[in-house]
Amino acid sequence: MCSGVRYTEPSGKEWNVYFPNPKAALPVANSDGSVEWIKWGRRKEEQAPFVQGGWARSDSIELGKWERYSPVFVKLAVNSFMEKDAAKVSHWIKLREGTAIEALIVQSKEEKRIYIVTEATPIEYAWVHDRWPKINVIVQ
Repeated sequence: MCSGVRYTEPSGKEWNVYFPNPKAALPVANSDGSVEWIKWGRRKEEQAPFVQGGWARSDSIELGKWERYSPVFVKLAVNSFMEKDAAKVSHWIKLREGTAIEALIVQSKEEKRIYIVTEATPIEYAWVHDRWPKINVIVQ
């Protein structure tokens, strides 16, 4: 499903972001090469007009369940993501060059939230988790 991501700044500084952190934000890759940090999803205890959780299933998107939020699809500026297996062991998966994790941004008034789009896990990683971030080839 993707419970953490790793972003490396051009300077080399590395950021690990984990969804359970209430201040978690994800780095969005803008077309001009800049990065914008947007708060990742909504936690149970938050009173906000957003969907609880940090993920948007691709099948729910295809069924139109996110349309009422006017989602904007973006690419994350991350180089790897983390998922825990059934034994709670963390596994960091490095993205291949030229690929990016797909996410969607929703907005309510002045506030934005971002959700990672998920799909079925590739068979070679099925032992880790049943959901996986949707990874796209970057078209330049």
